[in-house]
Amino acid sequence: MPVGYLVGVLVVALPTLFALRSQRSLPNLSFRLGLLLNEVPIIGFYWLLFDTALAFAQSDIDTAGGWATVGLAAVTTAGLAVIAWRGLQARPALEQAMTEALGPGWRTAIDPELAARLRRRLPLARILLLPLARRRRNIERVADLPYGDAGRRNLLDLYHHHARPSGAPVLIHLHGGGYTQGHKNSQSLPLLYRLASQGWVGVSTNYRLRPAAQYPDPLIDAKKVIAWVRAHGPEYGADPALVFVSGSSAGAHLAALAALTPNDPAYQPGFEEADTSVTAAIGLNGWYGGYYGQPDASSPVAHVRPDAPPFFIAHGDHDAVAPVEVARDFAGTLSGVSTSPVVYAELPGAQHAFDLFGSLRFELVVDAVEAFTAWVRSSAARPDHDLRLQLGFELPCAGSSNLSALCDPLLCRLPWHPIFCRMRCDHPDDRSGSV
Repeated sequence: MPVGYLVGVLVVALPTLFALRSQRSLPNLSFRLGLLLNEVPIIGFYWLLFDTALAFAQSDIDTAGGWATVGLAAVTTAGLAVIAWRGLQARPALEQAMTEALGPGWRTAIDPELAARLRRRLPLARILLLPLARRRRNIERVADLPYGDAGRRNLLDLYHHHARPSGAPVLIHLHGGGYTQGHKNSQSLPLLYRLASQGWVGVSTNYRLRPAAQYPDPLIDAKKVIAWVRAHGPEYGADPALVFVSGSSAGAHLAALAALTPNDPAYQPGFEEADTSVTAAIGLNGWYGGYYGQPDASSPVAHVRPDAPPFFIAHGDHDAVAPVEVARDFAGTLSGVSTSPVVYAELPGAQHAFDLFGSLRFELVVDAVEAFTAWVRSSAARPDHDLRLQLGFELPCAGSSNLSALCDPLLCRLPWHPIFCRMRCDHPDDRSGSV
């Protein structure tokens, strides 16, 4: 019996089993054992290929046990192929979610200049040969910038292209870890680096954690980051009018809360006048329930509102840590109230923390997020004939007596879609004066 070969095959076979069949009864074990191969099954294939080739080279396959181990390796390889195939199914799932939320012609609604910058093909060489690589040579990371007075928990990293273009949109990312652990510069890095390579400014930030901090301390920190970006982001080429907030796991919970409580003085002690609204929010494998036994106000569901910004939510249907049903319910509740689109995609076979690696699945999610942000950015400048298609009714001509009836005060103040149709809004509650 080739014991060494058998052990080597089992090292891949067991995680493959957990990746194929996520066990909610053992959430932490299922998550930790299955995560790597669930996202980058090519690593398991390389391991089996090397281990099997070595066993043959050393003539370890001359017994019944040896051939049985070869059979186990073959079955495991088939399982890895199924995992890879499930990763590819993210493409139709994301496309369907975008179409349902943004409309069948959503791609044609994207500004041509932004559409031209969208990625047309996946970086297959990097996915297959360097699946764990995170950095990009053309991106500069500015580390450990302080945004508050809580020491290392109030530090952020900033990512920008070496060329440092001006007028760059900003993506803020909030890490996961159940509010008890985690740190910046660890999650969604393929997304941050991809957007930074396209002229964005990326921000990965720490925030205060339990038990030293309790709700709403992390939310206050998230809003401090938004305020910091608006105050200091232009020094790095950022456009303070285009701030997107994103998060993973607990960070998605925090990003949703920040997006749904813009400029709320209850969560902005000492910086009540700062603008903490965001252009849109992105939640990845998020938890959208309450915060450790806190009141309902600690859940994003309690803050859904008609003037919420657009949301992009992606969640794995095999998530053993944050059940997909919670994400599905939150997306349904939000889309039923918000006048902005809510993109909700369930990713077949995806486990928790699928954004840790530049996997086939997550690179597809990265492309969808980039397309979503391009659509949102384009919508703010969309002419009135496109807006008619989106809203489903005719806008009156300038000077029409029906104009003030159209200008609902919520619509007038929507940060992502101020209805730019070159008309005046006569509604007494409209402070901006234009729609």
